[in-house]
Amino acid sequence: MSENSLQDEKVIVFQLNKEEYGVPVQQVGSIERMQHITRVPRTSEFVKGVINLRGVVTPIIDLRTRFNLEQVEYNESTRIIIVYIVDMEVGLIVDEANDVIDIPSEAIEPAPEVVGTVEVEYIRGVAKLEKRLLILLDLPKVLSFEEINELMTVEG
Repeated sequence: MSENSLQDEKVIVFQLNKEEYGVPVQQVGSIERMQHITRVPRTSEFVKGVINLRGVVTPIIDLRTRFNLEQVEYNESTRIIIVYIVDMEVGLIVDEANDVIDIPSEAIEPAPEVVGTVEVEYIRGVAKLEKRLLILLDLPKVLSFEEINELMTVEG
């Protein structure tokens, strides 16, 4: 095993506003089809509500709203990616969840100053893969400390 293979990453690839994003597979619990979301009053706009996922009440975040992207109707491709952020299960609504890929460490570069419309603070790097460009999200930074506390209240 070479030294580089120790730093290679396996990521779940999803789409949002026709861009490809990646989150480390070890931070992902499951990928679910869109389902009924129970709204919770007095939460942030990007918190769509909660779902009961196999007995666990899970807060659901719309990443389009979180990243201030144009809203679109949910469709057959829409997925909820269940991720772990600060020891909490959170569902992220995305346009599509495509596949799982391995990214060689040498293909990962630091986040540029501006990447599309997503604020650079959420991005931990960009992976250049042949004809693909993948934005690697920094999940703990997608939510602020106050927002995580809000979700813990929603979660119960």
